[in-house]
Amino acid sequence: MMNERLILTEEWDKTFPKSDKINHRKITFHNRYGITLAADLYEPKNADGKLPAIAVCGPFGAVKEQCSGLYAQTLAERGFLTIAFDPSFTGESGGMPRYMASPDINTEDFQAAVDFLSLQENVDADKIGILGICGWGGLAINAAALDTRIKATVVSTMYDMARVNANGYFDSDDSEEKRYAMKQNLNAQRIKDYQSGEYTLGGGVVDPLPEDAPFFVKDYHDYYKTERGYHPRSLNSNGGWNVIGCMSFINQPINTYSNEIRSAVLIMHGEKAHSCYFGKDAYTAMTTDSKYTDNKELLIIPDAVHTDLYDGGGKDAIPFDKIEAFYHEYLK
Repeated sequence: MMNERLILTEEWDKTFPKSDKINHRKITFHNRYGITLAADLYEPKNADGKLPAIAVCGPFGAVKEQCSGLYAQTLAERGFLTIAFDPSFTGESGGMPRYMASPDINTEDFQAAVDFLSLQENVDADKIGILGICGWGGLAINAAALDTRIKATVVSTMYDMARVNANGYFDSDDSEEKRYAMKQNLNAQRIKDYQSGEYTLGGGVVDPLPEDAPFFVKDYHDYYKTERGYHPRSLNSNGGWNVIGCMSFINQPINTYSNEIRSAVLIMHGEKAHSCYFGKDAYTAMTTDSKYTDNKELLIIPDAVHTDLYDGGGKDAIPFDKIEAFYHEYLK
């Protein structure tokens, strides 16, 4: 089995302060495609025995030094062993070419994290959960529908990456004609990239911010382009994904069998988030014609916008007490 040799930053370079209640170290694990993934492992100090464990990833285009690490560290303070990982092709993780995405490989990244956690001496392999933020929320649901080892899933401020790539924001481009035009442009870009031998980046969050930018663009700028959340390895903070990086999401829908998930799922979304429709519709799809609704929950957080669930938005918007209680209930 081929594993890549990664260069991992050892100093603390997160967008949040280090807690004195946890032990932290860098780890690596591999997925079934031979890609080596980099992660931060957080565990409560003076922990004894086998712990419940949680793998955290997201947002889509972020790195583990941003909000996935904040979630992981906070949950470790509350008694869980956690890892926050960079997906394939991004951050400190391996995979070439860089800045590509795949509904299959990125779902596999979550499953590979479960593989790793299941074999740790201080982890109870029957008590493993996952947590996905933004685009990784939709992928977390996809993983939960596929992986019976996952006992509890939390989805925060989610995107359905297949839906947004195929239909545009708010389904405004949901027509055969608009999809065809988009695919024409993407396939023309493939020729350009093949000729040049390089993949053209699509650009991260726009900067400087235009005065007439939509609110959700301003929301992203406030996180990714300021001291609040900027990180030099973050795609959204810098050059973005390859133009063709997310192309396969267009006709490979995820979450097809979400209403067959038997394990517990908590979907939480900000009331004022531009993306709230993704969470509401995912919950409806997951519970419609399902025999397994008793352990499914939709939590709408009053007044919260999309990035408030990245880092609290300065108003403690992330309901960590609720998340902790959910995991304790279903990872018992």
